[in-house]
Amino acid sequence: MLWITDALYLQDWEVSETFIRASGPGRQNVNKVSTAVQLRFDVLHSPSLSEDVRQRLLHSARHRLTKDGILIITAQKFRSQEQNRQDARTRLIQIIKNALHKPVQRVTTTPPLASKEKRLHNKAIQSRRKKMRKLTLLND
Repeated sequence: MLWITDALYLQDWEVSETFIRASGPGRQNVNKVSTAVQLRFDVLHSPSLSEDVRQRLLHSARHRLTKDGILIITAQKFRSQEQNRQDARTRLIQIIKNALHKPVQRVTTTPPLASKEKRLHNKAIQSRRKKMRKLTLLND
């Protein structure tokens, strides 16, 4: 089991891992050993996620999803398979934790009178400054 929070966890069968060869520069080891991990999690068909968490996850991780709704995380930061495996799992947990929090709706407010007056005052100063530049250019 992969624990996300105290109340939410993923079953082992929901997460699949495949080991692939890491890309990038390396010596002889990189061509022989599959140390990179490709973790797959089916967001659309997971019974562990509630519908609102699922929708937020589909929206927030849309660039990592396949057309079938499978979240793919590739970890190849470390040289060992186990460290990459832990890294991929940690990233999955963080992505799901971010989707658990419902974003706060912004309440639109009108700007205060003081800020409006300050903006208009700054505009008037800038306007005067540009007029003075124009007058000095014409006199020269």
